[in-house]
Amino acid sequence: MGRQRIVIIGANEFQDPLIRKAREMGYETHVFAWEKGAVGKADADFFYPISIVEKDRILHECQRIKPAAVASIGSDLAAITVNFLANALGLPSNAPATALIATNKYEMRKAFREAGVPTPAFYKVGPEEEIGMLYGMHLPIIVKPTDRSGSRGIYKLDSFDTLKDAIKASAGESFENKAIVEEFMDGEEFSCECISANGEHHMLAITKKFTTGAPHFIETGHLEPADLSVERTAAIKHTVFMALDALGVTCGASHSEFKLTNDGQVRIIEIGARMGGDCIGSDLVYLSTGMDFVKMTLQAALGQPLDLTPHRTPMFAAIKFIFCSADLERLRWIQANHPEIIWRVSDMMPFDHQVVDSSSRYGFYITMCESRRQALEMSQL
Repeated sequence: MGRQRIVIIGANEFQDPLIRKAREMGYETHVFAWEKGAVGKADADFFYPISIVEKDRILHECQRIKPAAVASIGSDLAAITVNFLANALGLPSNAPATALIATNKYEMRKAFREAGVPTPAFYKVGPEEEIGMLYGMHLPIIVKPTDRSGSRGIYKLDSFDTLKDAIKASAGESFENKAIVEEFMDGEEFSCECISANGEHHMLAITKKFTTGAPHFIETGHLEPADLSVERTAAIKHTVFMALDALGVTCGASHSEFKLTNDGQVRIIEIGARMGGDCIGSDLVYLSTGMDFVKMTLQAALGQPLDLTPHRTPMFAAIKFIFCSADLERLRWIQANHPEIIWRVSDMMPFDHQVVDSSSRYGFYITMCESRRQALEMSQL
């Protein structure tokens, strides 16, 4: 009898660790992705150049393949397809409604409000719709697409003067041509990385996030573990688990972005029913906890018990994104003077464009350090 098969949706640089892990675990990998940028094609046993949004076409192939699991990491679009396929094939997954709610910021906010999870005032609008009700909101406000990730189309406004323009630009990045407008929450930004199986949640790590700030909040780097007290960690766990229940997350990885307000309150920004991108789940969790998050994602998709055992000594892990030539020079200096702390370096894009969102950053590098101070200094976060 041949190896069991796993269908993997997506093959870009952030998805490739999942393909390699599935093969390492002894599974035959069947990978679906648009061929352009599919670096994981080389690691796949079988590659299908089919867009991940062509759900029915992929399902037809899956009915022939008969996989033991369907999985993906770090992509909202891929998560929708994974959920659709797994439910159609009778494989472990979240309920069909969960993928929709967890990939639409407006539906997510509604679910939080109904479950009693603290949430700011919010509205969904289109570029041609009446917006009179928005002028009663407390400034500043955030405008962002209802259904995109990667820091695309985000605007922070301190006045209503450019509100219509911001809505038009933000909705233009949305698949449904809608924007969500919500009151801005002050505080430091973090994310919580979890894995769920049979409705039970396990918190793996809390990530400190660094961004360019207003107006677009493009992420410049991440650090694990975050420097938080036992009391604050417990409060985060309680709120995040409450929010996961509100979304109906019962199976697989999740990435919960939140802020800690100045008075110590936990306020959820948004949650992805999938592993965090930017190598948070695939690399930082492993380096900072010793636990194999990618393996656990596959185990959840297979309906197997989760391996929560640390497989290496935890360290302070940081990812730094390249925004300018000075960032690249810093990487070259580290490679020359402290090569032992380098875990991973991406391919670099040419410096021939402006960084406008996460997808246009020039590259990244990941470090593993003995102390928080060294991790911050080396990556200049």
